[in-house]
Amino acid sequence: MPPEPGAGAPAFAGAEAHYRALESLYRHAPINRFFESELEIIEEGFARIRFDVREEVFHAAGAAHGTTYFKMLDDAAFYACNSLVTDRFLLTTAFNLLFTRPLRAGPIIAEGRWASGRRRVMVGEGRLIDADGEEAARGTGTFMRSHIPLSTLPGYVMPRAQ
Repeated sequence: MPPEPGAGAPAFAGAEAHYRALESLYRHAPINRFFESELEIIEEGFARIRFDVREEVFHAAGAAHGTTYFKMLDDAAFYACNSLVTDRFLLTTAFNLLFTRPLRAGPIIAEGRWASGRRRVMVGEGRLIDADGEEAARGTGTFMRSHIPLSTLPGYVMPRAQ
């Protein structure tokens, strides 16, 4: 007898459904065609992005260009903060970076955490961890609630609860 439709698929509700919808939104963002990566929202206020640095993003001295640092730190901190906001898309209003070591080719993890704020402006922090487990950069950003409902964005798809 064949399994029922949807059998074996995880059922999500509440916060978990929001996290999965944000992960779907990330996957659908056109910019991620250039920066292949995978977002996972671990829990409220904590996001992780896994990606590989490739030579295509190197500057002339043979390490990742700063755009890679910014993109991944901003995304990790952004999604950590947006995990707390279920109705609106956030906008980055400022982001500060501290580069501590060059990123070479290989796997990298960007971790983002919500730091403060819950009303209109939120603060998030991010860090990049290289394949050796060393911190390569950190950053702090501010994110503001927009007037854009998450539900109107292509890719923000809430999984159906079963």
